[in-house]
Amino acid sequence: MTNSTGPAAISATGLHKSFGATIAIDGIDLEVGTGAVFGLLGPDGAGKSTLIRMLATVLAPDSGTATVFGHSVNTERAAVTPRIGYMSQRFSMYPDLSVNENLEFFATIRGVPRAVRRRRAPELLASMGLAEFGDRQAQHLSGGMKQKLMLASTLMHSPDLLLLDEPTTGVDPVSRREFWRILAGLHREGTTVVVATPYMDEAERCTHIAFLDRGQITQSGTPEQIKAQVPGRLLEVICDQPRVALAAVNGLVGVESAHLLGDLVRVLWNAPTDASEPIRAALNAAGVSGEVRATSIDMETVFAYLAERPASQPVEAKS
Repeated sequence: MTNSTGPAAISATGLHKSFGATIAIDGIDLEVGTGAVFGLLGPDGAGKSTLIRMLATVLAPDSGTATVFGHSVNTERAAVTPRIGYMSQRFSMYPDLSVNENLEFFATIRGVPRAVRRRRAPELLASMGLAEFGDRQAQHLSGGMKQKLMLASTLMHSPDLLLLDEPTTGVDPVSRREFWRILAGLHREGTTVVVATPYMDEAERCTHIAFLDRGQITQSGTPEQIKAQVPGRLLEVICDQPRVALAAVNGLVGVESAHLLGDLVRVLWNAPTDASEPIRAALNAAGVSGEVRATSIDMETVFAYLAERPASQPVEAKS
């Protein structure tokens, strides 16, 4: 639940950032309420990492303003950094130090008092299932364990806002679920989380999401608000020749969009008529037999729909 009292966790207006001729962030306005789990979605190069790095005071905006709990990331960095925890995409722990040594080192440079370090480190390691690995060198941890170590290090100074840049990319599904279990616990405790993710199942776990494309926010709202903007009904075609089936249905009148998801063909049908018969007829004409079934619209569908939609046709989220 977001907290409407006091300043927003993040408030940004007109943020711009360029790298030479490349515009990474192009006039972004953003507000994240205190206590939210806010997901940033978008294709590679959309600007997610640049936005997070600006909010973390790692990069300075070229223009525009942004505040964290009412303090400017431009002019009040000393007031911002104690309240945030920033976790980058790249593993940034010392590989030849143990889990315990990494936590001790990074907490010390963060200014965490010794007594707090001694109490908080074992608590965090226990909550993340790393207690028995305290003496293991970081380089010998699995991918999921490395991410949890980075998160534990990020949490040692008890930040009010977590800025996480694709923290589960390349991590196995079990470790991803465990990582999000930890985030859910932090959310219940009142921590605000901003997380960039390429995974649509993770977007479903957020309280609010924003889609970025070419440095601009094209869509924002709760997952349910955004899913409600996708027109029509979603159907799945199950067959043994999904690519042939995709080509067969793509040109049908009433098909808003169609794409592959694994071995399934997902069809967004936007017509008042029943879709089953024309889709089956198209499959038969292509020599494909298969089952057509209705399913609910999810974030995978939203992402595919928005990715195919021309930039000149934005979709507005309902309030």
